[in-house]
Amino acid sequence: MKEKLIEQKLVNEIKARKGLCLKMTCPSFIGMPDRLVLLPKGKVSFVEVKRKGEKPRPIQLSRHRLLKKLGFQVFVLDDVQQIKKIIDEMIGSDAE
Repeated sequence: MKEKLIEQKLVNEIKARKGLCLKMTCPSFIGMPDRLVLLPKGKVSFVEVKRKGEKPRPIQLSRHRLLKKLGFQVFVLDDVQQIKKIIDEMIGSDAE
């Protein structure tokens, strides 16, 4: 499945959960994840979207480590089947 289709399914699912899934563009800071996800109750995460089986580039992995060090969740999504699990992780204990 193409990256664009996986990304659109993520956007639709986040919208269905009353959240925002914003496209990230940081021209002066390359390697940032594709999407900034904002969910109710102040949940903030980043998602790198890839085609099935594709891995992040080294600069992307570096940015992921930086964001995680700052306390943010960062996910790599390469299959629509992962979307529910990723969102459940984003929500954390609020899922109950």
